[in-house]
Amino acid sequence: MKIGRKQMDRRNNTAVTYFILVGLSEYPRAQMLLFCLLLASYLVILLGNSLILVLVQFDSRLHTPMYFFLSNLSFLDICFTSSSIPQMIINCLVRMPVISAGQCMAQMCTLLYLGVVECLLLAVMAYDRCIAISDPLRYPVRMSNQFCVQLAGLSWVSAFLFSIVPTVATPLELCSHVINHFFCEVLAIMKLACSDLQLNELLMMATSSLTLLAPFVFILASYGRILGAVLKMRSTEGRKKAFSTCSSHLTVVVLFYGTAIAMYMMPQDKTSREQDKLASLLYGVVTPMLNPLIYSLRNKDVKEALRKLLGEKKVP
Repeated sequence: MKIGRKQMDRRNNTAVTYFILVGLSEYPRAQMLLFCLLLASYLVILLGNSLILVLVQFDSRLHTPMYFFLSNLSFLDICFTSSSIPQMIINCLVRMPVISAGQCMAQMCTLLYLGVVECLLLAVMAYDRCIAISDPLRYPVRMSNQFCVQLAGLSWVSAFLFSIVPTVATPLELCSHVINHFFCEVLAIMKLACSDLQLNELLMMATSSLTLLAPFVFILASYGRILGAVLKMRSTEGRKKAFSTCSSHLTVVVLFYGTAIAMYMMPQDKTSREQDKLASLLYGVVTPMLNPLIYSLRNKDVKEALRKLLGEKKVP
């Protein structure tokens, strides 16, 4: 992965104390449209994911491993988007969006950490569905409450360790303070480097393989096992139910991993900065917004819990 860099004498470099986030500031009309879309998306994200958290807590029928992990994902999406979208909304209203170097580094580290958590949580959710369908009789024993808490805790803790490497790989000597992005994203910052990035790129590729490629391969293997178990079912209704419980998660996996792998695993000299910005909007805004819609619209349990919360009678 080769990232373009500016050649500049290091002796002429000065410490960067702030960054300018370009975003769409060069296109005022497009920036106002982006403001409206971001504001609407953020409200949907907060409302949808908060509703799932309330429903899982409120309805005892949702006190299962699948919904426990779903509530973790909803909480994660609220944290992830709250780390970037509010600032993006504010930046759409100013001519020259500026962020201090300290705030920029904090945002970069936070987004890296939460992004890795989502990769691991999606893999854990695939494992849960795999056990539920391939070994239903032992599912309550294998996926006990204690084990589910351990899996979720492991995702949150191990993600912190994985996210340290990209942070260390971020170059310290920068030739510019203008970031051609909506927020402080690690690849966008690396493109400002003056120094040789071969070691940095190697560390980034290794980390991406562990946090993106490995969980994605695990998810594919889990769904391969699920498919084998479903094909052995004699009941058509059983097959339909199995596919229904997995379709929501598989949709989210395709949306998130598709854009993330394209952004972090593809050679950077073959992608433009505009493509990077578009990909970041897809996995950083669109996916968290669609998650609660996908899980609620395709899930009878969630819809029944919502009706119960609103005091409506069950629809036959």
